[in-house]
Amino acid sequence: MTTTTTRTANHSKTLHLIHIAMFAALMAIGANISSFLIIGGVPITLQTFFAILAGLLLGSRMGAFSMVVYAFIGLAGVPVFAGFSGGMDTLISPTFGFILSFVLIALVSGWIANKFPTRIGFVMAALAGLVVNYVFGTNWMYAAYKLWFAAPEGFTYQMAWAWMAVPLPKDLILSVLAGLFGFRLRPIIQKFR
Repeated sequence: MTTTTTRTANHSKTLHLIHIAMFAALMAIGANISSFLIIGGVPITLQTFFAILAGLLLGSRMGAFSMVVYAFIGLAGVPVFAGFSGGMDTLISPTFGFILSFVLIALVSGWIANKFPTRIGFVMAALAGLVVNYVFGTNWMYAAYKLWFAAPEGFTYQMAWAWMAVPLPKDLILSVLAGLFGFRLRPIIQKFR
């Protein structure tokens, strides 16, 4: 009986590590799969999509942890951030707030999906994650340009938000799809926990 319990616990821990590693890898792919597509100076990525899915499929804590792993891999110098970048200098980048927001996205979307485990609940969780991404990331970007990074001429808070209008339609569509995919895939993922 003890051997079976130990095997089950080890199996569960192994699967958790695999899921965390899988989402860290998906984030690296999502950051760079479309790095050739730059609109208005903004690289169009799938990071928000995968951060939402991490929260929806793995739950808030494990999803957030997978995003922490992704961030630390990039900060360690592995080029997993958008534009195949990485390293400690990313900390002072105006876009580092978006990287930090991925942890919050997974926390928020996973928490809401747990509270409201319906299709609509998952879509709302995904959209809430998107709101967290935009609010945290855009405010960080504005602060970075105003406090320690060279701001473009005439840079304003409204300009920072105007820049976010470019990826917004794509992110809205992908967030809804993440909610729908998450709702369909979560029962499958939970079978292997």
